[in-house]
Amino acid sequence: MTDDLTRTSETPTALRATADAYDAVATLYADLARDALDGLPLDRAVLAAFADSVRDAGGGPVAELGCGPGQTTAHLRGLGLDAFGVDLSPVMIGLAREAYPELRFEVGSMDALDLPDGTLSGVLSWYSVIHAAPEDIPGYVAEFRRVLAPGGHLLLAFFESEGGPVTPFDHKVTTAYRWPVDEMAGIAREAGFVEIGRMLREPGEDERFRRGHLLLRLAPQG
Repeated sequence: MTDDLTRTSETPTALRATADAYDAVATLYADLARDALDGLPLDRAVLAAFADSVRDAGGGPVAELGCGPGQTTAHLRGLGLDAFGVDLSPVMIGLAREAYPELRFEVGSMDALDLPDGTLSGVLSWYSVIHAAPEDIPGYVAEFRRVLAPGGHLLLAFFESEGGPVTPFDHKVTTAYRWPVDEMAGIAREAGFVEIGRMLREPGEDERFRRGHLLLRLAPQG
């Protein structure tokens, strides 16, 4: 993997805008996110289920794609996974490396990962596809499939639309989307994933929207 994302005119405008938006708020975001899981037992439970699933399947490298300042990657490592992080924002990656120098963090884009086919045992996308345009989500999920070994596991977390259609909203950093859980599950199924389970969590005291989580397994080939 490359250490830096070179932003040129060839970099898609939407990706560049998202990276710039997170660069601008990275320090504040890192401060707010550092202890984000402490008061969220259901979120910790679904991460633990993901970790157990990866270990039960034989273990192996796990990538958190869209890792931000690295706190969830570090949580995965604490659960016994060989986890590393990738993020589009160079400033976020710098903060992650500073906070967790023992872990590996790289700059990169989830839609074009610098990884060989079938090299990962797990992929975590923890609210990292929320800014992608709806028509781009199948491409992201296809890239997750490409880098996963057969039988590998994917955990998707996103804002759920509570029975409505895919809906944009004014995320504090840049425009994001809420998804019907069945529609997100259908995209994963079309890409070759089998659903293991799902968890819907109602918004907490300081949250606006319901949260969706899908635990998936890539169907073995043959």
